[in-house]
Amino acid sequence: MKLELLRTYYLNGTNGILMQDDLALCQTIELPWKNNLPGSSCIPEGEYFLEQRYSIKFKSHLQVMHVPHRQLILIHPANNAVLELKGCIAPVSSFIGQGCGTQSRVAFKKLYAFVMRALEINETVYLTIKKNEHDKTGTK
Repeated sequence: MKLELLRTYYLNGTNGILMQDDLALCQTIELPWKNNLPGSSCIPEGEYFLEQRYSIKFKSHLQVMHVPHRQLILIHPANNAVLELKGCIAPVSSFIGQGCGTQSRVAFKKLYAFVMRALEINETVYLTIKKNEHDKTGTK
């Protein structure tokens, strides 16, 4: 399965739309782009693949694999990128600002179930991250 994250970059955060073919699965929030600086930046654009992961803190969630110069880039719930993320991606139901959204747990639960259906039948799930060329409001 191929997913595509279309990003819009802002000074205070990165907003995105996560797509599968022409279907919008959810919106996403991330830290602003700061040259891939660990703990302060969203990850670079590119193609990655996703795996299921479990931790005590986040329970069942997804991990973005093989991110250059980064470790443990996760997809997990959060509503404010600056306060709650260290480079990870958070699904949200709607945007309320740059890197801020609402109802992240609801959006995450739907996305997780969607991705897990593919992973449970041993399908590789690819995530391509790129700039949203249709949105001219961002900074990058």
